[in-house]
Amino acid sequence: MTAAIFGLGLIGGSFALALRDHGIAGDIVGVDASAENAAKALELGLVDRIATHDEAVEQADLIVLATPVDVTPILATRILNRVRASQTVMDMGSIKEELCEVIEQHPARGRFVATHPMWGTEFSGPAAAQHGAFTGRTTVICDRELSAPDALGAVEAIWARVGSPVIYMSAAEQDLHAAYISHISHITSFALALTVLEKEREEEHIFDLAGGGFESTVRLAKSSPDTWLPIFAGNKYNVLDVLREHIHQLQILRRMLERNDREGLRAAMQKANTIKRILP
Repeated sequence: MTAAIFGLGLIGGSFALALRDHGIAGDIVGVDASAENAAKALELGLVDRIATHDEAVEQADLIVLATPVDVTPILATRILNRVRASQTVMDMGSIKEELCEVIEQHPARGRFVATHPMWGTEFSGPAAAQHGAFTGRTTVICDRELSAPDALGAVEAIWARVGSPVIYMSAAEQDLHAAYISHISHITSFALALTVLEKEREEEHIFDLAGGGFESTVRLAKSSPDTWLPIFAGNKYNVLDVLREHIHQLQILRRMLERNDREGLRAAMQKANTIKRILP
């Protein structure tokens, strides 16, 4: 199989490694808007060669879109305009509703499979690509009923060989759930980093005291704005909804502290501890 990967950063590069490591693709073509990223991906052996957009679409059996989410809808449309009935197109973006709405009425919609592997790190670029990134990590496939059975089956088979369990949702459901379990973590991490950076202007030794708890909580604030700005903007209403609830919970805790409500705080923390049932 020849696979073409559009976007050679953390996700695209890691998927290229997965395709190679599991013997899924014998020929991997890379496409990236950044000449620097393309050269680095080639140097690292993530891809076998770099091609233009048109060359990649012409040559590939599998076309993978690992581009920023604000770029993907237009790119997907361009590719579907030229795709053949024997080709499969999939994306790996964190939000899906806008993308799926844009391509819903396209004559070649059946060749497209919308996927979101639930994995990532705070790092970006081809050098951040990792072996085994998706193994054991759930992948969401959205609006599967709109994908042709053979295209859907091909993508399901790839995730099975990679070792990523698949679940199915509508695009709207996916975006809502992603806001709660992924996007809120990132935006609150950015906010915490900004809070501490502001305080550090007054307290020069604050980072000398930073321990493991702070590091793990603020780790996501290292994530690339180029990746996360389009996600926050594209999933704006779901993120705002989650932020409202998050701020509400912070206000409850603040009021308990103001009133010295030790029992209330204990009860709130004990309730929060039940997350261990979901994340042991």
